[in-house]
Amino acid sequence: MRITYLATFSLFLALLATSPLRAQDNYEIQVYGSDTVAPKSLMVELHSNYSIDGFRPLPGSPYTADGTYPTNHAGRETLELTEGVTKWSEVGFYVFTTYSTAFGYQWVGDHIRPRVRVPDSWHWPVGVSISNEVGYQRARFSPDTWTWELRPIVDKQIGRYYIAFNPTLDRAWHGPDVNQGVVFSPNLKIGYDFTKKVQAGIEYYGQTGPIFNPVSIHDQQQQIFLASDLNVSPKWEINFGVGVNVTGGTDHLIVKGILGRHFDWGHHSAE
Repeated sequence: MRITYLATFSLFLALLATSPLRAQDNYEIQVYGSDTVAPKSLMVELHSNYSIDGFRPLPGSPYTADGTYPTNHAGRETLELTEGVTKWSEVGFYVFTTYSTAFGYQWVGDHIRPRVRVPDSWHWPVGVSISNEVGYQRARFSPDTWTWELRPIVDKQIGRYYIAFNPTLDRAWHGPDVNQGVVFSPNLKIGYDFTKKVQAGIEYYGQTGPIFNPVSIHDQQQQIFLASDLNVSPKWEINFGVGVNVTGGTDHLIVKGILGRHFDWGHHSAE
């Protein structure tokens, strides 16, 4: 399949180089499910999070060790707009912003993300989709200003349990981490439906470094969130959680929330 060929090709792009990972951006803390937005409809999402305990500036400087703004006591807001194209494809667009008392409100960057999925008519035993995300972020917030992400997505509802796995591959196209090649950033979600409207569970976000030469455990990103989803209506998406980083690669303590709303532009049939 084309998806398999693309993922295999990406593995061979990795370069065998080692250096500490940069702090995770944390602008969109979400494990993707395989579904895509229906055609003639728009999904509007606001991703919000706040670093209770994050990176601090160097003594006598407004910046951290890698030249970026500190994330300690900083909030982030990301606007995500996703338009359904066909029954099996969509295109998403992101606007990243951040705020702290140290540097005020700031625009961080923009990304675009096309995604396709395996149609329901194929009757696969699991949901499968793949997204390609590319974009720019200002150097004061990410030393790697141009980046690319290839995110395979596999999910499955098993009784009351929901499992989603995103074995993500990241690549810096401009910045100090270009020589790392392709970086492995796995995400995992395990949820349990306590009621028809309330699901809760664990979300995991990692980044281990170049695929064939991972960095030391201390420099990796290993975030674990206790999170909940409220299924109040098919038109709404509500997620919130609190997470800790158990290594040194990103902010230590973060609270996050996602609020999304579907808007239909015309009649469409769900597959």
